[in-house]
Amino acid sequence: MNKLTTFTLTALLLAPLLGFAAPAAEAPVVVPVWPAGKMPGDGAAAGGGYQILAMNKEGTEVAAWLNTLGITGIVLKYRVPKNRDGALQDLQRAVRLVRARQQEWNVDGARVGVMGFSAGGHLCARLSTTHGIASYPPLDEVDRLDARPDFAVLVYPAYLGDKGHLAHNLTVSGKVPPSFIAHSEDDKNFVSGSKLYVAALAAAQVPHEFALYPTGGHGYGLRSTKDAQAWPDRCAAWLNTIRVLPQNRNLSENVRVKPPPAEDPAKP
Repeated sequence: MNKLTTFTLTALLLAPLLGFAAPAAEAPVVVPVWPAGKMPGDGAAAGGGYQILAMNKEGTEVAAWLNTLGITGIVLKYRVPKNRDGALQDLQRAVRLVRARQQEWNVDGARVGVMGFSAGGHLCARLSTTHGIASYPPLDEVDRLDARPDFAVLVYPAYLGDKGHLAHNLTVSGKVPPSFIAHSEDDKNFVSGSKLYVAALAAAQVPHEFALYPTGGHGYGLRSTKDAQAWPDRCAAWLNTIRVLPQNRNLSENVRVKPPPAEDPAKP
């Protein structure tokens, strides 16, 4: 089996058992992020709007699509509801855990990225901008590893802006990893935040691509029938440009996975 790139998603944590071109995992395995009894925090609500997880539409379906690109999808089930700090701890730990198990899982620990949708996009932006700040005390050898993602993909991210300014918990510097942002103009509640974030990336000279579409709305995953349906192909091309995809991967051979008709709720 060839060594595959690892892609960390924000929904449900799975061992990367998706095959190189398999449309879906046949036997997903749940992997705990934290050692038993050692999850930091007391579970108290930290405020914010992280309410639910759309684990199919914005998790396992996307992992199956990434698999057709030669990317291993690992879906993270982060803490909800209303626990933004706990969610950041979960994502920091998950990136480190993937690097700690890269040989066991046959993945490339030097090409670990994050992808998030809606509130998950905000979570990935937080990690991208604060990866050097420990969000919890170290527990074991895993926490000696770097939590910085090697690239980030934010799809219709929420909460990036606040009253016309970049959100206070996002400090963009040149240390932010290369980023891809997809959004649509008719997502009136959140598209302005993406524009602010993209402007901050440009000012910090962070390599990035902004895929902005006239229509798409919010919460569609891979299921859009509007202009935003083009984002997966553009994202795949960008991943190829930054040399994340396997070198022998022909994008013309990629067949996007057709999702089931039933939809998850997609509140940010």
